[in-house]
Amino acid sequence: MRDLDAELHELRARIDRAARVCVLSGAGMSAESGIPTFRDALTGLWSRFDPAQLASEEGFRADPRLVWDWYAQRREGVRAAQPNAGHLALGAFAQRRPGVLTVVTQNVDDLHQRAGNADAIRLHGDILADRWLQPCRCRPRRDPGEAEPGRPPRCPGCGALVRPGVVWFGEMLPEGAMEAAERAARAAELMLVVGTSGAVWPAAGLAGTARRAGAFVAIVNPHDSEIDASAQLLLPGTAAQILPRLFA
Repeated sequence: MRDLDAELHELRARIDRAARVCVLSGAGMSAESGIPTFRDALTGLWSRFDPAQLASEEGFRADPRLVWDWYAQRREGVRAAQPNAGHLALGAFAQRRPGVLTVVTQNVDDLHQRAGNADAIRLHGDILADRWLQPCRCRPRRDPGEAEPGRPPRCPGCGALVRPGVVWFGEMLPEGAMEAAERAARAAELMLVVGTSGAVWPAAGLAGTARRAGAFVAIVNPHDSEIDASAQLLLPGTAAQILPRLFA
């Protein structure tokens, strides 16, 4: 019969011994703080829209106000949310053992940062940040914060539109983010994957990268994931349930 307490105790001992720990977090971790996953956000009024219509450059160009309003609603939810016990456990560990933990996240909110992991690597961007849809053509070039208010805001000089600072379908990840995440995975003695289905690449490949480099890989998830085969240990549970027991 499985002894989860014993497995948690053993994993915590591994964490205590490790000089390098990498945590990859996914949408399930933020969902515990009340932030809907991308698919769950397509409910109510938004349920009739194709995801690509609300999360692509093509969709934004076709109907900028529609897309801007959807992200404005999501931003309100992020600002209202609070880090959960899982975020706080990682933040406290990072303060207690500086230089040991690297957090890599697929989430676009700022909950890891607010909990104490200010240097978390964000693979899919920052929903609270703004950037130009196309470069501002003014000389000198304006910052997105100087845009005229609107839905969406636009440059008062050249008319360039402001868009959310997230990665849309078909776009490259933020410059250097994946390279930094892969370095952290290869350097880790222990890799913990939390709250992700393992369906989104290239982030899903980080667990395999870490294991091939010799790391012990554990997955924390209440459900099966598509990368369970990459792990030596599967822990059934959520971030808020499991992480305080491992990192407190």
